[in-house]
Amino acid sequence: MSVPLSILDLAQVAEGSTPAETFASSVSLAQHAESWGYRRIWYAEHHNMGSIASSATSVLIAHVAAHTSTIRLGAGGVMLPNHSPLTIAEQFGTLESLHPGRIDLGLGRAPGSDQVTARALRRDPMSADSFPSDVLELQGYLTGETRVPGVQATPGKGTNVPLYILGSSLFGARLAAALGLPFAFASHFAPQALLDAAAIYRREFTPSAQAEKPHFIAGVNVIAADSATDAHHEFHEAMLRRVTLLLGRGQTFTREESEAILASPGGQQMADMARYSAVGTPDVVRDYLERFSDRIGADELIVATQAGTTDAWLRSFELLAGTMLPVAA
Repeated sequence: MSVPLSILDLAQVAEGSTPAETFASSVSLAQHAESWGYRRIWYAEHHNMGSIASSATSVLIAHVAAHTSTIRLGAGGVMLPNHSPLTIAEQFGTLESLHPGRIDLGLGRAPGSDQVTARALRRDPMSADSFPSDVLELQGYLTGETRVPGVQATPGKGTNVPLYILGSSLFGARLAAALGLPFAFASHFAPQALLDAAAIYRREFTPSAQAEKPHFIAGVNVIAADSATDAHHEFHEAMLRRVTLLLGRGQTFTREESEAILASPGGQQMADMARYSAVGTPDVVRDYLERFSDRIGADELIVATQAGTTDAWLRSFELLAGTMLPVAA
C-alpha cells in the first residue's frame, strides 16, 4: 500500500455488552494494531448514543495510551464548539506530557449529537460560527503563543500537539487549507463532497509552521473476512444496525422492520452514506482501497470496521493489515 493506514475506532457497544467491555476491546485492538503496523487510532466524540462509548474522548485516549507504547492515538475528533479551547488544550497537553510524541488532536465543528443533547451539553446554537477562531485560540495555547493575553494552558503550553481539521463539507477543506493544517474527510459516512473537498484542499493549501504541504486523510469503511459470504453478511448486519442508530430515536425495530426501512427510498439514501466501503476477502479489500486511494490522491486512509462481534471486528483489521501493511506481512 502506497499510503499509511490508520483506524477509526467507533467504540461500539455491542448488543448485550457494556461500555467497560467496549473499552477492553479498544485496548486489545490498539495493542494488536501497534504490532500490525497501523499508523494511528482515532476516537470520535459522540453523545447520547447508546451504541457508541467514546463520549469522553480524552479519557479513552489516556486509557488506551497507558496500555500501548508506540502507536499514535488521538481524537477524530473533538467537537470543539462543545468545549472551551483552553479546556481542550489542557486535556491534550496533559496527554502529550504523559505520552510524548503519540497524541493527535482532530477538531470538528458539529455537535456530535442531536439538538436536544446539544442543549444538554450547554452548547450555544451559534457556537459553530466561531469554530475558525476557536481553532486558532486552541493552537495558540498548544504552541505557547497564546492569543488571550495573560492566559496559558498548563499543561499544554509548548507541547505542539498536532492539529487536524475534520469535516464532511467544503467548509472544512477550505479552513484546513487556509490554516495550513492536515485535513481528514469523513467519507466513511458523508461521501457526497469527497472529490471536490480533496481538490479544493490541495489547490488552496497554504504552508504553515505545522505542515509545509497538504496532508489529506480519507475515511473508508472496511469489512474483511476469510470468505466473501462472511464479509457481506457482516456488512448487511451493520447496515441494519445503522437503521436503528440513525432512525430509532430511542425505539428499536424488529429485523423485518429494519429490512423494510433499508429497502425503502429513504433507506437507500442512508445506504449511500456507506458508498465508500471495501467488503470482501483481503485481496478484494486491498484492490478496492488501492483504487480508492489513487482516485482521490489520499495521503493516508483511516478505516472504520463495523463488524458485529469483537472477534469479527479484530479479524477484519488483522486481515487488512496482513495484505497491506509490511509489519504485519
